[in-house]
This record gives sequence, structure tokens and C-alpha cells, in this order.
Amino acid sequence: MQTRLSTLAATVSILLLAPSPTPYAATNTEAHANAATGLHVKNGRLVERNGADFVFRGVNHSHAWHPDRTARALSDIKRLGANSVRVVLSSGDRWTKNDTADVRAVISRCKANRLICVLEVHDTTGYGEQAGAVSLSRAADYWIGVRSALRGQESHVVVNIGNEPYGNNNTDRWAADTKAAVARLRAAGLHHALMADGPNWGQDWSGTMQRQARSVFDADPDRNTVFSVHMYGVYNSADKVRNYLDTFTRAKLPFVVGEFGYYHPSGDTDEDAIMARTKAASIGYLGWSWSGNSGEDSHLDLSNHFDAKSLTAWGQRLFNGADGIKQTAKEATVYR
Repeated sequence: MQTRLSTLAATVSILLLAPSPTPYAATNTEAHANAATGLHVKNGRLVERNGADFVFRGVNHSHAWHPDRTARALSDIKRLGANSVRVVLSSGDRWTKNDTADVRAVISRCKANRLICVLEVHDTTGYGEQAGAVSLSRAADYWIGVRSALRGQESHVVVNIGNEPYGNNNTDRWAADTKAAVARLRAAGLHHALMADGPNWGQDWSGTMQRQARSVFDADPDRNTVFSVHMYGVYNSADKVRNYLDTFTRAKLPFVVGEFGYYHPSGDTDEDAIMARTKAASIGYLGWSWSGNSGEDSHLDLSNHFDAKSLTAWGQRLFNGADGIKQTAKEATVYR
């Protein structure tokens, strides 16, 4: 989600095309020695170093725009039951850069609050459609530039290569550009679990990621890439939610709902179906977002003015409702 600009102009119909369900080769579970040093993919699931399953149950926090709120936000998010947080960073191409020292501080705060930390660079949002958005290659430059803060944190950090890396144009480049970015990060010595967002402002209504996720996963020398869809107005029915998620579980491809809300101007998101289906399939989710949204996205705040004692209706639903964070989150074993 980009908090300052609309991510989709009109409601579109999702294509429910499944990737080829090819057998999961043994090399995919034991591909690279470095892949098992922390969070890693095994048999289509994200697991911890000790082999324990890890299922994201958390929220997004806009650190890049509200860095002064981060320390308190992470503490509150943990206290409300989350086991993870997805943190917005900037490469400096569109907003103030989060440098190596800042990335190191964010990771330290996540660990102090016993949260698995998903770090994402937001400047790629809507590339090809949104003016000023940068490529996944540029995002890779950023991660390589801050790699000293990431090394040794493989058990605590997932690197989300680029947020919503394409708008609705040129989505045919998604697979090739994602493979290239993954290859560069691996060559630079980053062996963390990586997260790849779908195109179409993250919603993948074109089915591009569905069809090509397998080839991207197999191209990762570590076989350690997790795929992320953002569910907003496109996912306005239980059937659409179920059909999309089931594509990845059938294919044994690691998957997470990296963002979702309860409503979007492009359509009424079926948040109940998202939360129920992810629970049934043991798929992770990260709700958007803690606080600080503006304009047409302001309704997606989970808390009013960053106040954990004043949750919005969306915040109450996500944290305390059926299939919500409090009911379903399990703390990572690395913190137990």
C-alpha cells in the first residue's frame, strides 16, 4: 500500500490461473547451505533454523514516514499479540533514506520486542505507472548498500525486495526482474529469506505471479524466496480469496498475504475470508497498517494517532476478532 496515492483506479476481475504443480524436488529443500542458517523454506513452508513452522501474524508499520513513532509502535504491536511486523523503509529515491545505522536500529528494536522483522523498500511502489517509482534493480542496490546491518540476522529478518514493484504496466517484466534482483542479493552474500511482492500494485490481478512464481523460486540458488500478495479491492469475495491462496498451497510454494485491509476505494475487501482461509491453510498475514495513513487510505489505520489504547474498528477486528492476531499468533521459537 502506498499511503499517499491510490493503488488501483478501478475494480478489476482477478484471473485464477495456477502455476504448473510440478513436483517439489529434493534440492529445493536443501539447496544452499546458507539457506538453513535462519528462516528458510522447506517443503513449501517458511520454517525457522530449528525446523519449526513460522506463520506471520502481524501488521505493517510506516517507519520511513514516522520514524519517531517506531520504538513505541513496535512495543505496542507486540503487546497486542503480533509475532511479526513489516517495516516500511526508503532507498532515498522518493523519501528520506533509511541508512545502515537506521536499519540496524530497527532490527534491534524488533528483536527487543521479540518480533520477526520483514524489511521492505517502498520506493518501487507502482513502478512503470507511478511517477518517481524505481526498479527492483535499484532496490537491490539499496539492500546491498545496507548489507552490513543485515548480516547475521537471518533468524530474525526477512528481506522484502521491493514493495508492489509494478503498477498495471509492463508486468511481463516481473519474473525476469525479480530473478535478477534475487541473483544480485545472493551474490552479495545475503542469504536471508527473501520476499517477492506481486505486480499490479501488489494485487496480482493479472495472475502474473501465480503463473511465474515457480520459475522465480527455482532460479533462487538458495531456494529461499517467499511470495507475497496484497489483498484489497480485487479480493472482494471468498471465492477469489480461496482460489488465489490455494494456487500456492497446491504448488507447495511459500506464501504470505503481505498487506490487506477491510475496504479499499477500488472494492470492498473480504477480510473475513482472508483471515479464515489463511488460518485454515496456515498462511501468514500482515495487516495494513498501524497508523499514519492519509487521504483515501486513512481508514486503514489500526490505531488512532498511534495510540494502542485507541484501536479503530479495523484494529479491533484484526487484533481481537475471529481468526485474528490474538487468537492465532505464535511467537517465533528463536525468542522462546
